[in-house]
Amino acid sequence: MKFICRKDSLLEAVNNVGRAVSGKSIHPSLEGIYLKAGSNSLFLAGYDLELGITTQIEADVQEPGSIVLSAKLFAEIISKLPSDEVDVRVDEKLNVYIESGQSNFQILGISSSEYPELPSVDDGTGITLPQNILLSMIRQTIFAVAKTDNRPIHKGILFEIEKGVLRLVAVDGSRLALRSEKIDNNDDMSFVIPGKTLNEVTKLLQDEDTPVSLAIGRRHVVMEINGYAVISRLLEGEFLAYNKTIPTEASTTIRLKTKDMIDAVERASLVINDYVKSPMVCQFTEDKVRISCFTSMGSVNDEFAAKIEGKTEEMGFNSRLLLDALRNCECDEIRIEINGSLSPLKILPVNKDDIDNFLFLVLPVRLKK
Repeated sequence: MKFICRKDSLLEAVNNVGRAVSGKSIHPSLEGIYLKAGSNSLFLAGYDLELGITTQIEADVQEPGSIVLSAKLFAEIISKLPSDEVDVRVDEKLNVYIESGQSNFQILGISSSEYPELPSVDDGTGITLPQNILLSMIRQTIFAVAKTDNRPIHKGILFEIEKGVLRLVAVDGSRLALRSEKIDNNDDMSFVIPGKTLNEVTKLLQDEDTPVSLAIGRRHVVMEINGYAVISRLLEGEFLAYNKTIPTEASTTIRLKTKDMIDAVERASLVINDYVKSPMVCQFTEDKVRISCFTSMGSVNDEFAAKIEGKTEEMGFNSRLLLDALRNCECDEIRIEINGSLSPLKILPVNKDDIDNFLFLVLPVRLKK
């Protein structure tokens, strides 16, 4: 195997596919990047049996072949090479020679026959949407993905398509995040993609309207993004019936500037840390939101103006959970709806009729009288 390619193209590809490489595995090949040279292109893949990322770059292939190289070592070598061009050669004993300018490396590769076969979705259902829309939808929901294994399916985001509307939903027992968007697809379906996969997807997506395609099979999904294919297993199980958890009535409605509330909650959080925990108290009254917190570190009282309709309420919250929701609103003004001090706080866009919107729920903390 022998090929020559540009250093910048190779380094970008190695870094991106390397995100899917297993950190530690009983199979050494899973800690490596698979390379296959042929037809004047170089195919690269990283795969940990749950998540895979592949791509192709241009290369001057003089001898076709394949090899698996340590992802960490290969990336570090390529990043330090002095020239814009990289020459890679592999002999029959799996010795790998890497040359660039005056620098020469020799490392030992792993036979490509030991690399697992990547899953494919040949008969999957396809959907397409602009990548900036998908990026926004993931960003506005992924913060609410569960971190524990109590219900493994909640470690992913539910993708639900119904009547031409795509919804992404994440839950973790204390909060819910929902983002909806109209798409050009009339096939009703639902599937759950792991949060780990979607974290890597956000690093490949760009804030532009070029399309992204998803092919959904029975057990896997393949996403084509800017020359990369992201292959992921789907999570199995029964996702929360989220519609039943969303309050349909509100006794109090608040309209406020998002930044005002973020700033006030951040100030209140200064007297809270991982060792000194205390609920942050929110009072919705008299066209003002009052925020206070009392801990062994100190106390804080704050307030800001808001438009409030309905009953006066006092509620307690985990400040971090509330901040996560507020920071992901991506709009200047929001509407908050509550239906009693122990009902979830619902955060919405100001425009009730906007289908392309978000909905966040944050469960309150019971306050001691």
